[in-house]
Amino acid sequence: MVFMKSSRNGKSGIAKRFAVLALTAAFAMPLSAGVFTPAPAYASGPASVADLAEGLMDAVVNISTSQKVEQKRPRVPVPRMPEGSPFQEFFDDLFPEGGNEQGPSRNVQSLGSGFVISEDGLIVTNNHVIADADEIVANFADGSKLVAELIGTDPKTDLAVLRVKSDKKLTFVPLGDSNNSRIGDWVMAIGNPFGLGGSVSIGIVSAIGRDINSGPYDNFIQTDAAINRGNSGGPLFNMDGEVVGINTAIISPSGGSIGIGFSIPSSLAKPVIDQLTEFGETRRGWLGVQIQSVSDEIAESLGLGKARGALIGDVFKDGPAAKADIQSGDIVLTFDGKPVETMRDLPKIVADTPVDKEVDVVVFRKGKEETVKVTVGRLEDGEKTINADATKEEPADAPEESAPVLGMILDELSDELRDSEGVAADVKGVMISEVEVGSSAADKGIKVGEVIVEVNQESVSTSQDVADRVADLKKDGRKNALLMISSKEGDIRFVVVRIDS
Repeated sequence: MVFMKSSRNGKSGIAKRFAVLALTAAFAMPLSAGVFTPAPAYASGPASVADLAEGLMDAVVNISTSQKVEQKRPRVPVPRMPEGSPFQEFFDDLFPEGGNEQGPSRNVQSLGSGFVISEDGLIVTNNHVIADADEIVANFADGSKLVAELIGTDPKTDLAVLRVKSDKKLTFVPLGDSNNSRIGDWVMAIGNPFGLGGSVSIGIVSAIGRDINSGPYDNFIQTDAAINRGNSGGPLFNMDGEVVGINTAIISPSGGSIGIGFSIPSSLAKPVIDQLTEFGETRRGWLGVQIQSVSDEIAESLGLGKARGALIGDVFKDGPAAKADIQSGDIVLTFDGKPVETMRDLPKIVADTPVDKEVDVVVFRKGKEETVKVTVGRLEDGEKTINADATKEEPADAPEESAPVLGMILDELSDELRDSEGVAADVKGVMISEVEVGSSAADKGIKVGEVIVEVNQESVSTSQDVADRVADLKKDGRKNALLMISSKEGDIRFVVVRIDS
C-alpha cells in the first residue's frame, strides 16, 4: 500500500456557478417486480466537468516541503603500525576511532497537495505530507508561492492545517457533508500527482466506511478516481464543488493508481480541522475502556437478539467509564443519543463528543437495558485509547483437580496457586489448568493459565460455579456461554464458547 496525503474545505458560490449539468433522463421504470432497468442516460455520466474544474483549480495548491538531513560518513580504519612505532600516535590523531563521523547536511524535498478553506489563507493537507518539514511552501495555480505556517497536526487522522499570508483574498472551497455521499456518486480529484500540478481526474465513490487499519478512526471513502503519489492531501469533490474527502492512500503494487484510492471523509475531518484551527491541537473525548466486537454468538449468549453495539472489556481505573459505573461485560448500544451499530462506531462517537460533557449511555447489562450518565474525559497523548479484540497469551501448566467444564479443567484460585503462577492480586475467578484439544474453548484461543472471571455476566470463583452457570444456560435453551477471561496481569477479553448438548 502506498500512503498519500490530501486536504479539505472552503467557501460558497463556486458550487453554484460551476455545477455540472444534471443528467436529464426520466427515472427508469421496472419491467417486472425486482428487476430494474436503468435509463440510457445513466450510462453516459456527466457531460463535462470542465466548468467545475476551472472554478476549483485556484483553491487547490501543491505543497512542497524541505528538510535538512544530516549525513553520516563511515570513518576510515586507523592504520596500524608495528608495535612501538613513533608514527602510531600521528595516525591515531589523524583517524580518530569511533562510529560514523558527521558529514555535510543536505536538503530533502517532498511534494504533496492541499486546498484552501478560507479566504484568509487556511489550508488543509495530510500530516504525512508535512511531517518533520523545516519549510513548507504552498504553490498556487497562478504560479505564486507562499511560505506556510504550520497551525496543527493530527497523526491519528493524518490531517494538518496550515496558514499562508497573502495580500489578496484567496479562492477557497467549502467542505461538504460526506454523510450524503452514496456509492456510485461521481467525484473529482485535483492534485499534484508525481509533481504534475493541477491534475484533474474523475471517478465514482466505490465504497464508504472502509477500514484499512491505518488508525483508530478509519472510515475512508474508496474511489476509483485516479490518485497517485503527490495527490496526498488533495481534495475529492462532489459534483456540487464541495470537498467530501481528503485523498490519503492508495493500494498499488507499483505505486501508481490501479483504481483503489482512499479519502478521509469530510464528516470525520471537519471537527479535527476546527479543533486544530482553534487550539492548534485536537481535544478528543475519552471514555477509558477497551472494547470488542459483538458477534452473533455473543448476542445469542446474552439474549441481546441481533448483534449490535460494543462490548466493554477492560475499564480503566479512575477513567470516565469507571466513575460512571460502566462495567466489563456491558454492551454499549447508544452514546449521547447516537446509535452504536458496530464496535467501530463507538471510538468515533466518543472522540467527537466535547470534553467534560455529561452524556447518557445506554448499555445492555444482564438481560436488560440501563442508562448511565458519563462525563466525557479528554484523550491525552500516550493515553490508552479504545482498543478492540486484544488477546494475550499466557501459557502455563497446572495440575488437574476438577472435572471438565466446557472442555476445560478448572481450579480454584487459591493464594498458593496465585503466588506460584504469578497472578495479580486484583484478578478474581477460576484458573484454567487444562484445555482439551479440539474443544470449543481451544478453538477460540483460550489458554492454560488464564482466569475465568465471569460466565454470562455472573461472577465465578469455583469450577462448580462455572458448571452451575452453564447448566442454567442449557435450561434456558442457550447454545453459547460468554466467558470473561483475564490474563495473569488482569487484561480482560470476552470469548464465546459453544455449550455441547
